[in-house]
Amino acid sequence: MKIYISVDMEGMAGITAPFQEKEEVPSFRRALHNQIRWIIDGIHQSAVNGSVEEITISDSHGSGTNLSYDELCAMDERISLVSGSPRKHFMMSCLDESYDVVFLAGYHAGPGEPLANMDHSFSGRAVGCLKINGHYMNESTTNAALAGDYGVPVALVAGDSGLRRQLIDQKQMPWVEFVTTKESLSRYAAKFPPQKKLREDTAAAVKRVLESDLKALPLYRVEAPIRLAIDFKTTAMAEMVAQLPMVERISGTEAEVICQNMTEVECAISAITGLAGIA
Repeated sequence: MKIYISVDMEGMAGITAPFQEKEEVPSFRRALHNQIRWIIDGIHQSAVNGSVEEITISDSHGSGTNLSYDELCAMDERISLVSGSPRKHFMMSCLDESYDVVFLAGYHAGPGEPLANMDHSFSGRAVGCLKINGHYMNESTTNAALAGDYGVPVALVAGDSGLRRQLIDQKQMPWVEFVTTKESLSRYAAKFPPQKKLREDTAAAVKRVLESDLKALPLYRVEAPIRLAIDFKTTAMAEMVAQLPMVERISGTEAEVICQNMTEVECAISAITGLAGIA
């Protein structure tokens, strides 16, 4: 068995605002490593622990250099780390058909969700709304769709209450085991649960997933051709990306590109949001 874990920041317990990444580095990094440690505890407690050959962890926030290789490898000798940038499929780099299951840790709601901590999609500075084939998408669903192209299910998500509403209550991915890391009170405020409870909830959820029939889990599938539409926060950003030959500007702030699969979608998101960010 091979397990893939994509690790973001905004949905982590112990963090409520972006400035903590630069101004509170020790506690910021500890929050990320704690959540991973609790996932690893769940793997160790599961009945299938002995069949796990590799645990790939993708450092999927910012520049992708938030996690300590030494600290992760001390948790489990089977851990490999994907780090740094730029890289293809940034949040899901190195995922392929050989993996059995995907976990998303520290994930957050997409833009516009009320009472969601640090809500955004891929680029908080540039993206106002992201849609695929007319459907609102967040980072969890978009990355699950890429995993679906490889035939790998997303089975567990750990994130804030805003993301839980989107995935579970709004039924964007109702099949996943969801661990609520914090009750979001506003964009930059949250109530964190007792750490003991979160540690136990995370390990128990991982154990349930790994001891279930992973092949029975739904795959997040998107029909091709895939229409990726992004509503940017300014007209200047839309004007900038509209210079790309494959991009069609469809309104003052919206641009659209047609892709044939989720690999193309993820590459387009990276290129387009990167370009929009300099406008």
